[in-house]
Amino acid sequence: MVYDPGAKIIGGHEVKRHARPYIVSLQKHIRGNYTFHYCGGALIRPNWVLTAAHCEITIASGQDLLAVLGAHVCSKIETSQQRLRIIRQIPIAKYNKKTKKDDIMLLQLETDAKINQYVNVLNLPKGGITDMKSGTRCTVAGWGRTKTSNYSDTLQEVEVEVIDRRKCKGMYQTKITQDMICVGDSEGRKNACYGDSGGPLICDKMYTGIVSFGEKGCPYPLIPAVYTLLTKKYIDWIQDTIG
Repeated sequence: MVYDPGAKIIGGHEVKRHARPYIVSLQKHIRGNYTFHYCGGALIRPNWVLTAAHCEITIASGQDLLAVLGAHVCSKIETSQQRLRIIRQIPIAKYNKKTKKDDIMLLQLETDAKINQYVNVLNLPKGGITDMKSGTRCTVAGWGRTKTSNYSDTLQEVEVEVIDRRKCKGMYQTKITQDMICVGDSEGRKNACYGDSGGPLICDKMYTGIVSFGEKGCPYPLIPAVYTLLTKKYIDWIQDTIG
């Protein structure tokens, strides 16, 4: 079963198996019943995952949160997978659900992941990113919907481009800050909008952002999605938190 709280990949294609060894499927496991994918993330240390703050999820007795690493088909237990329990969810203290500002969170894993050909870390941008030039080509991947009503069980990716922030600001009631980046497709056919939340945005081969939010009915024509930009303040917060 796949749950859809955030962004979804629209207009993309299936990723070559294990071409993105850092990508993580966050799953809620209800013991004796089932497990479902609810968000994406990126492994940044052997025992730390970076994702979006709005992916924080409540668990009850008899439930666990899992970081599934080395996955291609998220609903199956593959030999390449490592399924590690999440023991702490640490959203940044300033996260604002209403404005979607500071949509970033760290997840601590119970044990270290074993780094191999299927599982590896994604390096953070040194010193953080100030901004990205409009038109810069990027990619984003996840297990969300491939259409408005159909989910993908296999990892999908899509190529998108950075949209000028001034142009993006005029399309949203939500304030678009300097710690956000707008990404989309000029034809409104490709993006992640509101279900592969927490997944990494890669621009110029660099970890640039985190899937945050988008317009309802994604992909809404000409409306870009908004990502948390990995600026210096977030890199400093990550380093202060995990040491």
